[in-house]
Amino acid sequence: MNSVQNKRILIFLLASIGLIAFPHINHIPKAVFAFFYLLLSWRFIGIWKQNWLPNKSVIFFLTVCGLALLYSQYHGVFGRDAGTRLFVTALALKLLEIKSERDLYLITYLAFIVAASQFLYEQSLLMAAYILFVCSILLATLVCLNSTKPQPFLALKTAGIILVQAIPMAVILFILFPRVEAPKWMLFNEKHQAKAGLSDSMEPGSISDLGMSDELVFRVKFTGALPPPAQRYWRGPVLSYTDGKKWTQVKDLRFRPFLNKPVFTGSSYQYTLLMEPQDKNWVFALEMPADYALPLSQNANYQLVTLDNPDKRTEYKITSYPGYNTGTITRAEYKDATQLPGDPSDKIKQLVKQLHGFDSTSDYFINELLNHFRKEDFHYTLTPPLMEENPLETFLFETRYGFCSHYAAAFVYLLRVANIPARVVTGYQGGELNNVGNFLEIRQADAHAWAEVWLENKGWVRFDPTAAIAPERIERNINIDQLMPGGVINYMPTDAAQAAFNWLKQSRQLWSNIDYHWQRWVINYDNKNQSGFLSSLGITDIKAMLYWMVGSIGLITALLSWLLLYQKQQAIDPVVRLYNRFCQKIAKRGLLRGPCEGAKDFAGRVKIKLPEKATLIDQITDLFIKLHYGKNPTPDDFKLFKKRVKSFKI
Repeated sequence: MNSVQNKRILIFLLASIGLIAFPHINHIPKAVFAFFYLLLSWRFIGIWKQNWLPNKSVIFFLTVCGLALLYSQYHGVFGRDAGTRLFVTALALKLLEIKSERDLYLITYLAFIVAASQFLYEQSLLMAAYILFVCSILLATLVCLNSTKPQPFLALKTAGIILVQAIPMAVILFILFPRVEAPKWMLFNEKHQAKAGLSDSMEPGSISDLGMSDELVFRVKFTGALPPPAQRYWRGPVLSYTDGKKWTQVKDLRFRPFLNKPVFTGSSYQYTLLMEPQDKNWVFALEMPADYALPLSQNANYQLVTLDNPDKRTEYKITSYPGYNTGTITRAEYKDATQLPGDPSDKIKQLVKQLHGFDSTSDYFINELLNHFRKEDFHYTLTPPLMEENPLETFLFETRYGFCSHYAAAFVYLLRVANIPARVVTGYQGGELNNVGNFLEIRQADAHAWAEVWLENKGWVRFDPTAAIAPERIERNINIDQLMPGGVINYMPTDAAQAAFNWLKQSRQLWSNIDYHWQRWVINYDNKNQSGFLSSLGITDIKAMLYWMVGSIGLITALLSWLLLYQKQQAIDPVVRLYNRFCQKIAKRGLLRGPCEGAKDFAGRVKIKLPEKATLIDQITDLFIKLHYGKNPTPDDFKLFKKRVKSFKI
């Protein structure tokens, strides 16, 4: 391979490696990322300035620097992050010592590993398409390395054909090959960056911080009709303990037994919930979850939690009832739901007395309290004023500007002052309907807090004081695209027909629908989903699965082999086709060309029998050799060759 071809392949290979490593900008430390591209740029310059390339001593020094950099950025040698950074650094160092074709092969295979490591961080459809693209470039590099005349663009075409031919086999193996999940002892714990989302505690402003985030939390596909917006409460942590400012869950919740299982009434909703990866093991079910399967379980506050790793996208099938009665209250629940951080202030007591909290029924006081929020000068906002000291009293008697967490906390606190069991429930409310896929998308901006009050003969009942202040928050989703810090809260339009003409919104929903099915049927195709899918096809055991897999692979192999052979037979060089026509004309005189007979030898034998055609035979033979075996044939040569063959008569 000459130097010009080497340069062409090196440029092609280095460019593809730069594309492969680029998505890791969000996964590896900036120092490691800069170190990689510094060495990559150095090797690019070395294509034209070979004397600028480092010697062995400098490469050894750079290796020590790379190892020191890795150690300073990550104290460990196992796990996803450590392995990815190690491979990226090793790839960069290997680029500086390319001396032979073997090094090019080694770098290409190492680049494949770095490309595959992207899926350890992100499994979106866009990332899959991007990695497929860069891997096709790497495959084209291998094609160039095995070509006598490397041409990158033709190699890309060849690589694309190879990938297309491999797709049927890949699909069969994906569907039928047994899904083997790594045992838990083989999984290395990573220190992930904290994900934004609901916390296990609540204080003023903690939920409003999520109000402007469009980060996806989960998606829900209902079997039948969707619940109305006012019933779309997705239950999360229940907060019963307060110190006057912060609300938290009670301890040892897992060990508290239920007194009674809820009695469900009315119609149910069956749905499939696809949770995005998160730090907590919470699953936000529609109130109130009734039927679910392992790995889900329910704690004493009716919140669903999963026993599986929450840091991966998981799908759950759940049935919920909007109508329910939880029955009597336990002593532990009553104690938690009436806890106060201290003696209420006189202003608080006066307000409760004014609203007949001490001398009326629970229902009457709740209605009076909701009317108080509704009729007084209270306002709903994502950016309430800062309330450091006595936030509850400051909100109730001074600012009167708050988010759902302020209203829920104030509502529950005032009920407890009246000795009515109440607690705060956090989760999500609402969800945007994807009209293309007919499923709900719940985002961080839908984070919400409401109250739960225990009433005689009714059990725990949901009350949402935010609905008294801003009923549109419950009926309509916040329009995140038009949301500005400190600005007016805008809601999604109620006219579905008008929204349907918004092409930008429809395009986004179309892509979201594609991504939803990609996540469900490809990324989440684990052992459980594979068993369910194959069972629906009548494949119920491993033996049948293997038979189907071997049979399908054999069928595809036979089909591809036939197509390749058929194409090879059809794709005859036009020069060869014309020469075969010339040979067929001579065959009429009984002169057949032997299977291994060269064109020159055949011409010499024919000229003995046809001396009058010797000049034309030599012209045709010389043109054929030049066109078929020569280095620089011209279009004029082909035209002349075609003319001579046509003029040859027997």
